[in-house]
Amino acid sequence: MNEPSFTLVQLRYFEAAARHLSMTAASKELMVSQSAVSTAIAQLEKEMGVQFLLRHHARGLSLTTAGEAFYRRVLDFLAHGAELVETARQSGTDLVGPLTVGCFTTLAPFRLPGLLAEFEAKHPKVQVSLREGEHRALKAALRSGETEIALLYGYDLGDDIDREVVGTASPYVLVPEDHWLARREPPEVSLQELADEPMVLLDLPHSREYLQSVLSDAGVQPPIRHRTSGFETVRAFVAHGHGFALLNQRPSTETTYAGARAVTLALTDDIPPLNVVVASMHGVRLTRRAQEFRELCRTRYAH
Repeated sequence: MNEPSFTLVQLRYFEAAARHLSMTAASKELMVSQSAVSTAIAQLEKEMGVQFLLRHHARGLSLTTAGEAFYRRVLDFLAHGAELVETARQSGTDLVGPLTVGCFTTLAPFRLPGLLAEFEAKHPKVQVSLREGEHRALKAALRSGETEIALLYGYDLGDDIDREVVGTASPYVLVPEDHWLARREPPEVSLQELADEPMVLLDLPHSREYLQSVLSDAGVQPPIRHRTSGFETVRAFVAHGHGFALLNQRPSTETTYAGARAVTLALTDDIPPLNVVVASMHGVRLTRRAQEFRELCRTRYAH
């Protein structure tokens, strides 16, 4: 029995169509005719004896179960092929080429600038692009191949995403400068003491559920006065007396953008910290650029 035969062009056309779920969008990106993309994919499916894409009139494409599995393998194959070309061209010289890094929106301002400054100093010929977003968007970007590697919290990632813990973030309490708890020595508090205090909630998907679970596990349910998706907005609301907040990332200063101060208090409750992880798709071979970024996260994130 002859082994299936396919071309690199067919794989590239399939990858673009599967990523966009549209022959039209794929043809525009590849700068070829739509019929060329359709024909290449049809030939690939015929050669493999499997249907990868379902064509829906006026509704684009969808991946079959076999198509989803094949798409992930194709991403790995194309990345490995690009790395082979890169290795041949460089012959031991500096890394070159693009790298897209994802980062959870509240983590980005604290660690990403320093990481990228060091990475770009080591690898100045790598063109780094950033994708900042919330948890669900970053997972989708990893799965679609739009982002090769991402820095985010280690919850709810799924078995198809590999992750490596590179740091932790313990929750703490933020109160206004004139709050009676702000004068406490040592500066610490239990969640029970905040049961009746109004709260300003960081209202991001997954973040709000995590923060509320921390409170409910301690048996408290404080009234929520304000909700906001902005990390600095939470701090500003607290500094102006709207309530306390529960956060994980700590700025180096207690002064907010508006000039008021918000005081941090350690929690006496026994609450496990959140893991900060560097994540990539399971079974997909990372480019050398992404491998170098992951190694930098391992060695530098906690410092």
